[in-house]
Amino acid sequence: VQLQASGGGLVQAGGSLRLSCAASGGIFSTYYMGWFRQVPGKEREFVADISWDGGRTYYADSVKGRFTTSRDNAENAVYLQMNSLKSEDTAVYYCAAKFGGRVNYDSWGQGTLVTVSS
Repeated sequence: VQLQASGGGLVQAGGSLRLSCAASGGIFSTYYMGWFRQVPGKEREFVADISWDGGRTYYADSVKGRFTTSRDNAENAVYLQMNSLKSEDTAVYYCAAKFGGRVNYDSWGQGTLVTVSS
């Protein structure tokens, strides 16, 4: 599956952004979807994931209560709503997919930059 993330930009602290990730080339509902982020010079970190049908979500402690992920299998898309943004949320955000019951994510989007100004 090919992934393309969008929706990044510059926002003030306390503001909101909604990231989108469009998928193509696979049966989207068979992929578990995740969001990750990376700051230059640091390791990529997990942000959130969502199950095949959207019925289960999981969040990193650092974003819990502020970020919400959702998906629309009819539109082959997954979303990350980010509220109450903080400067430490500044990073390149990536969406990723893993097929079926695989452990590791095997498809990655190109990333979209989120910059939060304080």
